Amino acid sequence: MYHKPSTAPSSCPTLTPGQLPLWWLLKGISLLPFPVLYALSTFLYWVMYYVVGYRKKVVRQNLERSFPEKSKQELLRIEKQFFLNLTDLMVESLKLISLTPAELRKRVASRGEEKVIAQLGTGASVLILGAHLGNWEYMSAAGNSIFPYPIDGVYKPLANPFFEEFMKFMRSRFGINLVKMKDTLRHLIRHKSESRIFTLLSDQVPPYGEIQYWTNFLHQDTAFYVGAEKLRTSFQFPAFFIGMRHVKRGYYEIEFQELLPAPVPGTPEEGHPLTELFSRKLEAWVQENPAEYLWSHKRWKHSRPTAAPLA
Repeated sequence: MYHKPSTAPSSCPTLTPGQLPLWWLLKGISLLPFPVLYALSTFLYWVMYYVVGYRKKVVRQNLERSFPEKSKQELLRIEKQFFLNLTDLMVESLKLISLTPAELRKRVASRGEEKVIAQLGTGASVLILGAHLGNWEYMSAAGNSIFPYPIDGVYKPLANPFFEEFMKFMRSRFGINLVKMKDTLRHLIRHKSESRIFTLLSDQVPPYGEIQYWTNFLHQDTAFYVGAEKLRTSFQFPAFFIGMRHVKRGYYEIEFQELLPAPVPGTPEEGHPLTELFSRKLEAWVQENPAEYLWSHKRWKHSRPTAAPLA
């Protein structure tokens, strides 16, 4: 039987002596109460938006192209709220170093998980596709307080040794099992007889040479990874979408929506139905909650080749 972890596996990541001062600084910031952290976030927002102008051009262009029907005033309001959400994400993520599972659960409500649990109860594993919505670090960390099943999260290691260890510690201390992208297939084969939740953030930009699928997303030609599609087909996973929205500052709601049932063995599926359905779900979510998406990301840095058909 699987037992959910209730405490952090350790109080500190594995670091070299030279990395410890930065760790203790970040740990000290995480111990500040939320009101102080949000005051810090508001200050960081002012500096980032009005002084530095961090990726403001990228954000503005992304919003203008994604919402051509909105007025300049509406777009400016979304732009400013996005930057405040971004600095909140920074301080909230630091707070994960010291936050308890009970405190986190108070801040992250959920709905729709019953259908996921019902699938897991049949002995199946489940594929959950998420995106950079709301505070995706809280979304990931809250999983083990919602589901009485092991959760695996695919991630790409960071180049910086300190932040690689820091992020691994922060993300795994609530119980999620981190799986390096290159180890995905091996991990799934090893655990194929278990009921588990396998999660991916599926809105990232594929390298140009690896693009296999284009679709129209938020009025733009957009490339999507198809790895989740292949995993669902190979391992007969039912698939769900997970979205996240603000309830109020510091509080979120995540929602699970069905995408596709497990494929029927021996019955071929044409095209990329899971990838297309995920893109439509994500598009609808972003249109309903426009300030929640990661607009500073260069999501549309690749252009679709003329020969590549859209879905």
